[in-house]
Amino acid sequence: MNLYWFSLGTGVVSILLATVYLKIIARFDDGTKEMIEIGKAIREGAMAFLFREYKTLAIFVLVVAGVLAIFIHYATALCFVIGAISSVLAGFLGMHAATKSNVKTASAAQKDIQSALKVAFSGGAVLGLSVVGIGLFGVVALFMLLNEFFDDNLIKVTDIIAGYGFGASSVALFARVGGGIYTKGADLGADLVGKIEANIPEDDPRNPAVIADNVGDNVGDTAGMGADLFESYVTSLIGAMVIGAIIFNDPIGAAIPFAICAFGIIATIIGILVVRPSKGDSGSHEEQTKKARQALNKGVLTSVILAAIFSFLVMYLISSQLPEAGPTWIGIFWATLAGIISGLLIGVSTEYYTSDTRKPVRDIAQSALTGPATTIISGLSVGMFSTAFPILITSAALFVAYKTAGLYGIPMAAVGLQATIGIILAMDGYGPIADNAAGIAEMAGLGRKTRELAEALDSVGNTTAAIGKGFAISSAAFSAFAMFWAYTKIVKLETISLNSPLVLIGLFVGGLLPVIFCALTLGAVGKAGFEMVNEVRRQFREIKGIMEGTTKPDYKKCVDISTRRALAEMMPPGILAVVAPIIVGFILGIEALGGMLAGSIVVAFLLAVLMSNSGGAWDNAKKYIEADHLGGKGSDAHHAAVVGDTVGDPFKDTSGPSLNILIKLMSIIAMIFAPLFLKFQLL
Repeated sequence: MNLYWFSLGTGVVSILLATVYLKIIARFDDGTKEMIEIGKAIREGAMAFLFREYKTLAIFVLVVAGVLAIFIHYATALCFVIGAISSVLAGFLGMHAATKSNVKTASAAQKDIQSALKVAFSGGAVLGLSVVGIGLFGVVALFMLLNEFFDDNLIKVTDIIAGYGFGASSVALFARVGGGIYTKGADLGADLVGKIEANIPEDDPRNPAVIADNVGDNVGDTAGMGADLFESYVTSLIGAMVIGAIIFNDPIGAAIPFAICAFGIIATIIGILVVRPSKGDSGSHEEQTKKARQALNKGVLTSVILAAIFSFLVMYLISSQLPEAGPTWIGIFWATLAGIISGLLIGVSTEYYTSDTRKPVRDIAQSALTGPATTIISGLSVGMFSTAFPILITSAALFVAYKTAGLYGIPMAAVGLQATIGIILAMDGYGPIADNAAGIAEMAGLGRKTRELAEALDSVGNTTAAIGKGFAISSAAFSAFAMFWAYTKIVKLETISLNSPLVLIGLFVGGLLPVIFCALTLGAVGKAGFEMVNEVRRQFREIKGIMEGTTKPDYKKCVDISTRRALAEMMPPGILAVVAPIIVGFILGIEALGGMLAGSIVVAFLLAVLMSNSGGAWDNAKKYIEADHLGGKGSDAHHAAVVGDTVGDPFKDTSGPSLNILIKLMSIIAMIFAPLFLKFQLL
């Protein structure tokens, strides 16, 4: 019980500290009147989209809650609604901080890199601390309340709390898909027409899509990413609780992951506090980038090391309370450590394939000298190669976890991976803030020096965003595996035989679903981009004085296109994810559904890594050329790199990240509806 209260209190501290960082951000200067107006336009556009998206999601949430109340349990429906609201709150707080921090970061960049990084990272810290604080508090509070209400029936309690994860996953999927369609549709118009056809700089105020582009960074990369990793966090905890309840039949099975995550928050807070760049604002773009990257890496390494130490201490201190029949305390620690280390190694792998200081990205930049085709081919090749290390690292971690702690080791490896999610999200949230700051610096005409410093932060932000996506992919794989094993235990499925035709059908359907899902999301971005490109061309053609700077473009029209398209196009992929496991479960049965889950995890993992890393590599290859390499801005190589980056944008910011949520959402739906599948199987 003491561990429950400690974990609950740590969640509250994390939320309170997020509000402290909001107050710290408020003390920084907003800059000139023009900067304030630009920042206000971005903020209003982001909030308007978010509220329209949430209104659409409210209908979905109420309908699903009704279904759960009728067919599963009223408490599961209530947990579903609470999970959805919690996910919305975590994403909203992160985006609120981002839209307050962007203009302040641009203003601070006029002074030095230390001030600019402090503001941007403080905004990211709000996202990271909000997600882990709300996530841990929500799961622990529900567990404690339901445990009292259902008289310590652990199996019943953990089954019901799965509804909380279902709510978080549902919102996360729509937030990721909708935000991704919004931001990348705007990006297509801003880049293809602005940069290539009109030959104007990125974020030039003459570009009609520039405000929509900056709004998209917030709704896609901040609110979307926050919702994504929020549901990863809570589904990992729920998976550990479900399997812990089955294996231990004791509350200790839930207390362990709660305590690991609570101490992970403490490690995250310490890691956030040590992020400070070295003094001095002179030097080249590469030197400025290196300073910022070193500061962020220091924070991550500090958090990872502390999380490992704290995990050992937690397991040692509660070793006497573990039932003799279950895994040993040291075995559980090794499983947790395997998850922690795998997250770090996958981050290193992602950084290698997406950083503009590394060979793969520079090879892509070199290929841009011969045109867009070779740029795209080389980027796809890099993405395909980049799948090897995450797969091998994840496989090794799963092997170690299972060998040292049995079936309980799998979800505990997922919990270990999530222990440092706060600092990873802080880094990831920093990225779109730095990107917005660079855009505001350009639009407000703050000068070459300020723009270059902001671009140095933005370049690091591209890599931290790619690392965040790599972390999200690996955490999704672990969480989905944990949910998969929880599902097999709930339906008492000891083996899934490949000799069964129904299982093979399930595998094929599971492998097909991520591919169809990507087709839907890429197609949605293509439709939004088509409309955006035509609108930007129309404004350049029909509105006199835009290119001369004497007339402002119609920014609101482009914002409206992105909003309307995103809300319309996000529904089909989301409905596919919800409906597919239910149809397979009812028609083909529990074994086929198990095969479907397994097939979807494998294919989605590979596709997500490929798409995210290809997109990140294309993006930083463009940034490398823009830093006065291989001809610099405006050169043929730059135009080719922009095309590659534009292809990569929906890869890394729409389809790839959304696959993470797809596999977790299908797994948790299988868990929740498993009792109905057992009763009403058609075949």
